[in-house]
Amino acid sequence: MKINLSCLILLLCTSFLNAQDRHIRQIDSLMQVASGRGVFNGNILIAQHGKIIYQKSYGYADGTKTKLLTPGLSFDIGSICKEFNGTSIMMLKERGLLSLDDPVSRFLPDLPAWAAKVKVRHLLNYTSGIPLFSPTAADNDQAIQNNLMALKAVSFEPGSAYLYNHYNVYLQMRIVEKASGLSYADFLKKNILVPCKMSQTRINFPTDGPGMAIAFDNNFKTTRYAQEMTGWLRLPAEDLYQYLKKLENYQLISKASFAALAENFPGGESSLGSTGFENGKLLWHQHQGSNSNYEALIYSDLKADVRIVLMTNNQNFKVHAIKSAILAILKDEPFSIPKRSVYLDLREKMLADTEKGLELFRELKANHQDQYDFSFETGDLISTGKYLQRRNKLDDAISVFHLALLTNAKPADLAYGYELIGECYLKMGKKQQATIYYQKAIAVDPKNKNALGMLEQITK
Repeated sequence: MKINLSCLILLLCTSFLNAQDRHIRQIDSLMQVASGRGVFNGNILIAQHGKIIYQKSYGYADGTKTKLLTPGLSFDIGSICKEFNGTSIMMLKERGLLSLDDPVSRFLPDLPAWAAKVKVRHLLNYTSGIPLFSPTAADNDQAIQNNLMALKAVSFEPGSAYLYNHYNVYLQMRIVEKASGLSYADFLKKNILVPCKMSQTRINFPTDGPGMAIAFDNNFKTTRYAQEMTGWLRLPAEDLYQYLKKLENYQLISKASFAALAENFPGGESSLGSTGFENGKLLWHQHQGSNSNYEALIYSDLKADVRIVLMTNNQNFKVHAIKSAILAILKDEPFSIPKRSVYLDLREKMLADTEKGLELFRELKANHQDQYDFSFETGDLISTGKYLQRRNKLDDAISVFHLALLTNAKPADLAYGYELIGECYLKMGKKQQATIYYQKAIAVDPKNKNALGMLEQITK
């Protein structure tokens, strides 16, 4: 039996549209339940084959619960902003205005001697060795500059270990200014925002300004924006999607520049978050950023031609789980709707009183696993310990890290826990104990280059 070609095309198109309608209904159900459970208050955009197939808002624009979110509202996107720094630096490299192997001192000669050892590439992949001066990243530009000027030496040999640090971001922006002769904001507007048609994106715009979604916690209390360093972007989901399309189609920087920007220290993030390549071809790109109860996630599956943007002003650490559920729906695979975060409800209790926090953890685990997600118990405990560590409650952090090590953790997670304990002891000036735990990290996971780098630094 012969089938008319036009009829076959019509049948295929109808089948595709029916599948897409089914997927959209499932995504809608997923998001409604996630919103009802209190694990997502924000905006979502999904594009497939170059077209937006789903764009909605769930929840409130601020903690008063008097104004609903709308798709056009802007959000802070945290460290996703570092993509714009990195992209700018690669643009300048392509124009011959800098090299990734240039020392920082070429552009900022007034900095101390350590700046001659730190290269631009070290800033991009967070291996500069510049220490964390403030546990909550609250330093303003002048405080950052003062601390850098007073710094006698970096914490480890540049390139030998990974330490995520917003001081690297600050220096990236200053280098963009020195190499281009423009302010950081003007360079971004001219070279990225205008070409990408990101007309609603603003730089250094107040987080409580008109058109902003205002962050709040799970008690609907407005969250004070803690980051005082300048250079951050506030934008709606659609603007971020426009940027992704241009970047991943190599319309901003070349394929080779993109690949260089995607290079990361083992176990650490690159300036593009994380990426996957096969035979030199980009398969996927993912980046999560958060700041003061704002959180955003971008995910691109280049093979399926799917892009997802999630933005929330009520961080519940579930954007990754929601993204995974969406991808499963689009592939007609089983999916689960995320539950509440143990870490999110635990961290403030633990900060106020570690013992009471541990009591809460045990109670939730015993009686509320229907509401709370215990699928990655080690991760929740490590995150809680890091929250305490960043606030200089180092003894309490060590206790929580030890608790994390008692769970059924994977070797890489165990090694990370040991590494963090070593980091706490090193910050306390207890090099002997730090050495023991860095050695334990390496024994569990010999590929832990960060622990190797820190151990080498201690034993010099």
